[in-house]
Amino acid sequence: PALFMENARKSSIVSRANSIGSTSASSVPNTDDEDSDYQQEPYKESYKDRRRRAHTQAEQKRRDAIKKGYDDLQAIVPTCDQQDFFIGSQKPSKAIVLQKTIDYIQFLHKEKKKQEEEVSTLRKDVMALKIMKVNYEQIVKAHQDNPNEGKDQVSDEVKFNVFQGIMDSLFQSFNASISVTSFQELSACVFSWIEEHCKPQTLRDVVIGVLHQVKSQLY
Repeated sequence: PALFMENARKSSIVSRANSIGSTSASSVPNTDDEDSDYQQEPYKESYKDRRRRAHTQAEQKRRDAIKKGYDDLQAIVPTCDQQDFFIGSQKPSKAIVLQKTIDYIQFLHKEKKKQEEEVSTLRKDVMALKIMKVNYEQIVKAHQDNPNEGKDQVSDEVKFNVFQGIMDSLFQSFNASISVTSFQELSACVFSWIEEHCKPQTLRDVVIGVLHQVKSQLY
């Protein structure tokens, strides 16, 4: 009996020890899970930091590009250097730079249109001068072929003055009527000019007027 009691006591002690150990083990946190969470958390933070840093860099590049664009406009547009809208060394605002740029572009468009009109006028002059050149060459050639024809009647200088007066009168109407923007428009204008300013009665009046003018210069 003494041996039985001793074994029962030992068995009770082992059972209580196991029970206490199991309770203690269940109350202790899972350190493996905590270690796993602790290792993953810095990776998430680092990814967020990289995204934030990339966004900041992209935003800074965008702002730098806009600033460079305004600086280029200020350097290109001459009126941006005027001191009308800013004081001392202070740079003009973006609104002023944009307005000055718009004004300068409108000015360039007006200058371009003006130059195109001048070019059109010069083309008309060139066309008329070419026509006059051909006519003068024909007169010179005719005179060279018949040097004595009409020599005793009218001098070459008088003939030239008469012809010059007639051509100058025709040139004025030609220059005011002809457009050389395109070949089609030139052709239409030439026919219209011939029908209106080269009628027999019109040419007769021109010649008579030139003859009276030359006569008054001679006498």
